[in-house]
Amino acid sequence: MILSKLASAFALVAAGTLVAGSASARDQIRIVGSSTVYPFTTAVAEQLGKTAGIKTPVVESTGTGGGMKLFCAGVGVQHPDASNASRRMKKGEFADCQKNGVKDIVEINIGFDGLTVAQSKQGTPIKLTLAQLLLAVAKEVPGPDGKLVANPNRNWSDIDKSLPNVKIEVLGPPPTSGTRDSFHELLLEKGAEQVPSLVQLKKSDAKAFDRVWKTLREDGAYVEAGENDNVIVAKLEANRNAYGVFGFSFLEENSAKLRGVPLDGVAPEFDNITSGKYPGARRMYVYVKKQHVGIVPGIDKFAAEYVSPKAIGEDGYLAKKGLVTLPKSEADTMRKAVQGMAPMSPEPLS
Repeated sequence: MILSKLASAFALVAAGTLVAGSASARDQIRIVGSSTVYPFTTAVAEQLGKTAGIKTPVVESTGTGGGMKLFCAGVGVQHPDASNASRRMKKGEFADCQKNGVKDIVEINIGFDGLTVAQSKQGTPIKLTLAQLLLAVAKEVPGPDGKLVANPNRNWSDIDKSLPNVKIEVLGPPPTSGTRDSFHELLLEKGAEQVPSLVQLKKSDAKAFDRVWKTLREDGAYVEAGENDNVIVAKLEANRNAYGVFGFSFLEENSAKLRGVPLDGVAPEFDNITSGKYPGARRMYVYVKKQHVGIVPGIDKFAAEYVSPKAIGEDGYLAKKGLVTLPKSEADTMRKAVQGMAPMSPEPLS
């Protein structure tokens, strides 16, 4: 009996040692997710490594969707501690997190971005309506009789004679990217709602209407350029007639070489994004796994640094990298939420 109790006690101690061992198996924060948010989080990580007495966090650009899959896969040092997102977490992603034991998620709205269509400054300046953008990249578009046909538009001038007579080539994000989700929902869906025959289709067959703005061409007019937005920038430099889709910060960083394309008459500029006038304006997020606080060192410091005035303030170092910062009242509210590491609610998610 005594031997049995001793064996049980030994087993408990051994189990505790294994848990402690696994908890200390990683002493560096791991962050995955959006390529758009990547430069901002990298800046925060570098600042943290210099000032907080911890190893500089590792930041990987996996795309928002890919990051959410990794983040929601479970709790433990084999899973990421945080995930960047260029759109809000979806209800289905939140459900996946809950199913896999990721219960307490801290949502940090870091600021705004503007989803831009950009071109080389060596190219002919262009202005687009959202309808014209849709008619350039959708796999199917209305034919002369209003029925859907395979997209026949080869040059921009095929859409509208006022547009350049050059081949349509739009470089953009893959399906795993939050920027791709935003491209569909912020720009292409609104563009579809500007085409009279598609407005009629929405009334008669909503699913067919959704397929139009959700399905992109596969004939070379739309090119998936991967998760690294710098690749798109390089390709725009090489091809003055191509257009690229990425976040405002990349346009800002490359403003000497690239220009933003006005959409529906509104240019992708700081004030237009914060006011909501620009159609591609969107919020950006970082999601933190509260259950990892105290397991992987520095997670609470990372969250606090991200929302500090020196980072997301109007003159903060993230603003200098192109982040469109939150209004002061919103930033103050976000700081209080992060200080208490308050878990998010799924209620507002779509």
